[in-house]
Amino acid sequence: MVQTEGERSRRSRSDLAARAGWLYYIAGRTQDDIARLLNVSRQTAQRLIARAVAEKLVKFRFDHPLESCFRLAERLAGRFRLAYAEVVPSDEGEESVIAGLAVAGARYVETWLAQRPPLVIGFSTGRTLRAVAAEVSPLAAPQHKLYSLCGTLAADGRLVALDPAQRIAETTGAQYYPMTLPLFARSAEEHALAIRQHPYHILQELNRSARLVLAGIAPVAWQAPLHRDGFLSDAELARLMEAGAAGEIAGCVFDGHGARVETGIAAHVNALWIGEAAGAVRVVIGGGAAKAAPIRIALESGIAGGVITDERTATLVLGD
Repeated sequence: MVQTEGERSRRSRSDLAARAGWLYYIAGRTQDDIARLLNVSRQTAQRLIARAVAEKLVKFRFDHPLESCFRLAERLAGRFRLAYAEVVPSDEGEESVIAGLAVAGARYVETWLAQRPPLVIGFSTGRTLRAVAAEVSPLAAPQHKLYSLCGTLAADGRLVALDPAQRIAETTGAQYYPMTLPLFARSAEEHALAIRQHPYHILQELNRSARLVLAGIAPVAWQAPLHRDGFLSDAELARLMEAGAAGEIAGCVFDGHGARVETGIAAHVNALWIGEAAGAVRVVIGGGAAKAAPIRIALESGIAGGVITDERTATLVLGD
């Protein structure tokens, strides 16, 4: 494909920013050194370094485990007998919490993608998972299969959210299996038709053979993700709450004991239940006070065998 002059110019600036970022953060050069090596002014060198960070050409990974986070992770693993637990520092604001979880989640996913034997890995969607996908570093992993746990379309066919599994597959060259369906079918008949399709059966088989499932988790409550994003109407949400719904993973609703709630709209969900990935390390990721209760239910009931969360949420989950 022939590049336009504008595309070549943008690529050239991006390459220059990447070079400046490498010289500054990896090679340890000063801004004056970079200006001389790239034959630009010192001010331009500063802007190039800033651009490298802004465009995420440079990613920071904090390698020293904070003692308080480490202790909380140990307590979570011990209390709930988890295969994996990681706690990141808390900060003010939801976006800051998601940013910290994204780095931790990406680092964890990369350890799996770096394995040579072919693996099957499942992902849900949601803001936290999309942030994780954006943080995954490029690497060659064509032997792995990545699949989506749930549909990402609205009932009218609109794409509601980008699929994290797709983003990670594009970054790593892994094989990608999407679920191109509405998250909730409009009727039991429509749902029955969807799950009879061959691609859905392939996804079910992938879920049964998965080695890792990483999924977001949220409460079933007013202005929680399913309600806020328009998947559930006020009336549908009210009926689910009356039926005892306490949380959801990839659109699959569960009660306070971790049992599936499959009444009303919940019976029409086009999604794979994380609990059916029996051979997988099932890790939920999420932070914020509203998510503490569903996380605790998921860990206590055995829905999940791992968690990535922040300090404040971990403290609430532990009941401190």
